Amino acid sequence: MDIQILAEYIEFLEVEKGLARNTLDAYKCDLEEFIEFCRRRKLEDFESVKRSHLNAYILQMHDKNYSPASVMRKIASLRGFFKWMNANDIITSNPALTIEQPKLPKRLPKVMTVEEINQILSQNLTEIQSVILELLYGCGLRVSELVNLRVSDIDIKSKYLQCTGKGSKERIVPIGKKAVAALKKFLPRRDFALQKYNLKTKNLLVNDEGRQLTRQDVYTFISEQGKKIHKHISPHTLRHSFATHLLENGADLRIVQELLGHSNVSTTQLYTHVSKKRLKEVYFAING
Repeated sequence: MDIQILAEYIEFLEVEKGLARNTLDAYKCDLEEFIEFCRRRKLEDFESVKRSHLNAYILQMHDKNYSPASVMRKIASLRGFFKWMNANDIITSNPALTIEQPKLPKRLPKVMTVEEINQILSQNLTEIQSVILELLYGCGLRVSELVNLRVSDIDIKSKYLQCTGKGSKERIVPIGKKAVAALKKFLPRRDFALQKYNLKTKNLLVNDEGRQLTRQDVYTFISEQGKKIHKHISPHTLRHSFATHLLENGADLRIVQELLGHSNVSTTQLYTHVSKKRLKEVYFAING
């Protein structure tokens, strides 16, 4: 099988579709796994792939106990790849055309209470730790948006920041008073670290050694904070909590959609179910 075709497809997704690097890497990994599956079955090219091969591949994923979410993503990768090859006359027919996506159970996102958020924020945090928490919770940023923030993306005077989300879509997010205060304390320390080690970077999150923080750094830090309140949390938990708390306090659904950078309001509507569920829990806790 010609691996160059996959490289051209990934380039198409990057240039024409503007997909984020993490998404591109996921698609590439999924399709490389499928290509290896085809090679083990002695398939010489993509034209040789039939619907029966795709069915066997999906069955193999189930046998390996892949989660429904993983199966769904891998099927989406295959459908997009074969559709593109068919449109570009690399294959004469599309064997993935009628593959159905498995239905995922609708899972409500985990959220933290305001008390739990305040418990974490009230600890003896460093300047950079405060910034991480305030931007994840106070602005509802994704972890990738956070670590890719540049200093020039932030306007402290006007109290807003500009971030680039999924599909390279840019959005403006207001910054609250606590986030502004955290940034004002952190920025001089960031500049001092860069001067001390004679380093230059446009990225916002730089530690005391002048090193840019990674997604894993943020995940590790947030996980450690969760242990302190005996709860498993991730950066996305703070984003979920941001959205849920806004809706619980009467924010308009469309405004929350804009703040989160959701392209479809149906994605944001999931948080209304969280709010209703929490309302019921509070009601029955009080009224029995």
